[in-house]
Amino acid sequence: MSVLIYTESEGGKFKKAAFEVASYAKEVAAMMGTSVTAVSINADDPSELGAYGVDKVMAIKDDQLTAFSAKAYASAIQQAAAQEDAKIVVVGSSADSKFLAGILAVTLNAGYASNVVALPESTAPFAVKRTAFTNKAFAITEIDTDVKLIGLSSNAFGLKEAEGAAAVTPFEPSLTDADFSVTIASVEKATDKVSIADAEVVVSGGRGLKGPENWGMIEELADVLGAATACSKPVSDMGWRPHGEHVGQTGKPVASNLYIAVGISGAIQHLAGINASKVKVVINSDPEAPFFKAADYGIVGDAFEVLPQLIEKLKEFKANNA
Repeated sequence: MSVLIYTESEGGKFKKAAFEVASYAKEVAAMMGTSVTAVSINADDPSELGAYGVDKVMAIKDDQLTAFSAKAYASAIQQAAAQEDAKIVVVGSSADSKFLAGILAVTLNAGYASNVVALPESTAPFAVKRTAFTNKAFAITEIDTDVKLIGLSSNAFGLKEAEGAAAVTPFEPSLTDADFSVTIASVEKATDKVSIADAEVVVSGGRGLKGPENWGMIEELADVLGAATACSKPVSDMGWRPHGEHVGQTGKPVASNLYIAVGISGAIQHLAGINASKVKVVINSDPEAPFFKAADYGIVGDAFEVLPQLIEKLKEFKANNA
């Protein structure tokens, strides 16, 4: 009996979330006196997971699973859990993992706790701490089913390297046509950019930038910081930026280590989507902007004056500390 994890990858490379889930599972396994088994799907080097505490990798290589398919992935993970007699299964909190988790909870007959932010408070009863009310509060949730499914919140636990190596074994789940009842028609992907879901730093712009022609400042700041770019809902609605960059309750949730909001007033829907970010910095010319109440650091000033100076200082800092 081991703690089973699903490790997300893209283009054969593990996402940061995979290593975070592995780090978390390693400590849960230590509490339970067991080991960690990972399911990898079409990853180039599954043995990488050993550096984050995984003892065994069930490596799936299947061209049918090149594109994410929640039902098929859930079937594969359920079969792996049955083979390993896993009583605790851990997934991440990306859009794909949340889609997957609902199906997986049903197939495993498992209690599912989403948005978990810490190691279990206790193992008997099994209780975990999770965010509630769009990250405005915490809840201690007990899972009393035989199999327990945990959705680890992004950037909640961090990466913790461990000594050891993972034993990689091929795994061939039995998949049927019914597992592929939903298929991917097409995928539109921004290239050469850090994805919002994986970014540790996000630079986001709002209507205060006055037009898409001024977005170069956001992109330059993001480039200096190695960050992803994002925007508020009105900006994407007006077509200044792609809808894939819209963050907020009705867009993509963000749980970055640093979130910089430029020219965004801070509507409640936007704040709900970024509340899980650890440090929030706001640049706005309106001192009464609601965002300042939620910010860790705020700069009252014109973005067209503040950003060029901030970019210059950051470049100077990087040059002096290279």
